Amino acid sequence: MNRPRVRLRDIADDLGIAVITVSKAIRNHPDISKQTKARVQERIRQLNYQPNWAARSLATGKSFSIGVVVPDLVHPFFAEVVKGISAEVRAEGYSVMVASSEEDPAMERQQIEFFLGRQVDALILASADPKIETVDLIQSRGVPFALIDRSVEGATCNFVGVDDERIGHMATEHLIEAGCKRIAHIRGPEISTGIGRVRGYMAALAAHRIKVRPEYIVSRDSSDTRADTSGYEAMKRLLTMRPVPDGVVCYNDPTALGAIKAIFEAGLRIPQDLAVIGAGNDRYAGELRVPLSTIDQQHQTIGQRSARLVMRAISSEEPLKPKTVLLVPQLIVRESTMRKARPSLQPTS
Repeated sequence: MNRPRVRLRDIADDLGIAVITVSKAIRNHPDISKQTKARVQERIRQLNYQPNWAARSLATGKSFSIGVVVPDLVHPFFAEVVKGISAEVRAEGYSVMVASSEEDPAMERQQIEFFLGRQVDALILASADPKIETVDLIQSRGVPFALIDRSVEGATCNFVGVDDERIGHMATEHLIEAGCKRIAHIRGPEISTGIGRVRGYMAALAAHRIKVRPEYIVSRDSSDTRADTSGYEAMKRLLTMRPVPDGVVCYNDPTALGAIKAIFEAGLRIPQDLAVIGAGNDRYAGELRVPLSTIDQQHQTIGQRSARLVMRAISSEEPLKPKTVLLVPQLIVRESTMRKARPSLQPTS
């Protein structure tokens, strides 16, 4: 004979507390004391309580899920961003559904349509499409959302990321201070991150009266899904230049990983012959054969802040004014750029 399904009301009656208190305790709501949460969790364990999410959705009109679309599920940067999102929304009883666009705008649109069809309560998107049509699609459905990492020109919506021009400038400035004079850049795609970082690179060179050499700016052949391979191929092209660059600013850490492989294959030393800096501060950056200098973008914080924005929009009865949150990037210096700095730099012709 099947046992009756345990309800929130049963747990509340057993413990002598309100149903809403049990609900908040299950969702780890900050309003509930640790002692009460512990009592509720223990009773849940004893009764083997399983939430009835279908009933909860019918009662509230919410799915209690957030859809997240990123370009690459393997990229450590986006994995950390999703980790930050999940940690933030879990406390409110929400779950996260994650999909990859594989840097394909058409696939991205399919994933968005899928999540909208599943009636997610909000979307968080690192868009592979620099055009505004995708943003217009989401806004037409009235679903709260936030862009992360990559902005879209002309879009009026929540955005959480960093100042990419500052990242490019900061990385280039660091190589100049380390004594590099022939600084190349393996640039990213034609999206806000790639465009901003190359602008920062050029601005830093101009500030030090170092001539920008167009041949030293090499585009990767593929997206972030093959960033290490494309970084390797781009660095091999740079190594055919004469003179060979003595420093390289890489679009991100996976790109730098490929560049380092090409430099070692050429029999050159890092940083003595060629200094390398990336961006992202991915987990492996400090564990490489030559630990990688990089720009930390606060990936988990990007996830947390974007989650707070959409959760705030979900709970608001009125439309909220979109917010832009720009986090401050931080230079992380490791062995890949630890050259003996020269006391002064002369302009190059």
